[in-house]
Amino acid sequence: MKFGLLNLAAAFAGLCAAAPSPQPAVAERAAAWPNGPLVTSGRWIRDASGTNVTYAGANWPGAADVMIPEGLQYQSIATIVGKIKSLGMNAVRLTFAIQMVDEIYANGGKDITLQTAFTQALGQANGVKVLNQVLAKNPSFTASTTRLQVFDAVAAELAKQQIYVHLDNHISKGMWCCSTDDGNSWWGDKYFNITNWTRGLAYMAEHGKSWPGLTSIGLRNEPREPTSNSALSKSTYNWESWYKYIKLGAEAVHSKNPDILIFLSGLSYDTYLTPVVRGTALTPGTGKFSFADFPGYANKLVLEIHNYDNGATSCSGLQSSLVDKGFQALSASSNSAVNVFPVMLTEFGFQMDASTWKGVYASCLASFLPAQKAGWFIWVLAGSYYIRSGTQDYEEGWGLLNHDWSAWRSPSYVNGALLGMVKNTLS
Repeated sequence: MKFGLLNLAAAFAGLCAAAPSPQPAVAERAAAWPNGPLVTSGRWIRDASGTNVTYAGANWPGAADVMIPEGLQYQSIATIVGKIKSLGMNAVRLTFAIQMVDEIYANGGKDITLQTAFTQALGQANGVKVLNQVLAKNPSFTASTTRLQVFDAVAAELAKQQIYVHLDNHISKGMWCCSTDDGNSWWGDKYFNITNWTRGLAYMAEHGKSWPGLTSIGLRNEPREPTSNSALSKSTYNWESWYKYIKLGAEAVHSKNPDILIFLSGLSYDTYLTPVVRGTALTPGTGKFSFADFPGYANKLVLEIHNYDNGATSCSGLQSSLVDKGFQALSASSNSAVNVFPVMLTEFGFQMDASTWKGVYASCLASFLPAQKAGWFIWVLAGSYYIRSGTQDYEEGWGLLNHDWSAWRSPSYVNGALLGMVKNTLS
């Protein structure tokens, strides 16, 4: 291991000081949550008062076949958000599909209704059945409520309970993600139309101006090799092309909503961003990442990484791997780091049972992330899905919540590790 936890903490300690407080009148005016817009300052994210902001939250999927946030047939939005809040969490990674925006444009600017969305995804009989369950639990909705209006309601309740919204473009075609042959893998893949992608990002960024708690957006979840398209893989699956597309997406977002942070995800299912951090060539070209390529909003960029190394046998080895793959960006003094960013682990997860959380992988992350004051989102909040890979009412064994979203799936994990992880991250 190149960097022990204590060494990392020491290396980062000099960057911890908050910016000077504004004058009292400004502070009073800016203090209302979420006290944005958020900006980056070196490895930190800061609010309008210069106070460090760190996310500690969960993924709430909304990008699958129905294309609305999951679980609403079992619980009300307010109940679900209340459960997130009860953990002390302060953020949600809310996923969406570009297809939803494509259909809004194809429909003359109008989104499709819940009735249409559920029957298209689940079939007539089951679609009507589940829709009625959703309406019973969420009586402010009707069959003619649109998908985007559901997102609006979720965002409103999150804001009401003072939980940041991190919007994530999870996929293009609404479906379960992810595999290398699902047509959503890489820019130009079967369903991954580049023009529609930038249009979708711009649309959601602009629409999100009406969400008080929207503070950031992820450009794309888990870029990966498009194995079903060998020509595309050979021609553009590389860092040079990644950079070209990332700049397009970032500009699309910033041009419509200059307030929100923009998260950049790396190759191979977003498991590493090493050349970005180290300032090495973005191969096969010779160009390098430069903050100057994001004029006027270089202080809006955050790196996100995913890790599912559930078979880890050494905490020091897992920590070293995380540092090498991107977390070294938290400090210019760490191994070979050139570009300093905030870095977040926006996906990690494991089976929610009585013992898995005690293993090396889960327990190591529970100590490493708070020690670095690095933000994170656990995968996943959902105890079940409307439909996943063709199976309706799919049971999610990794879900924090049980099947009907009424209780924690693993109370021992919540009480034995998760509550402390949240507290220690945000303290």
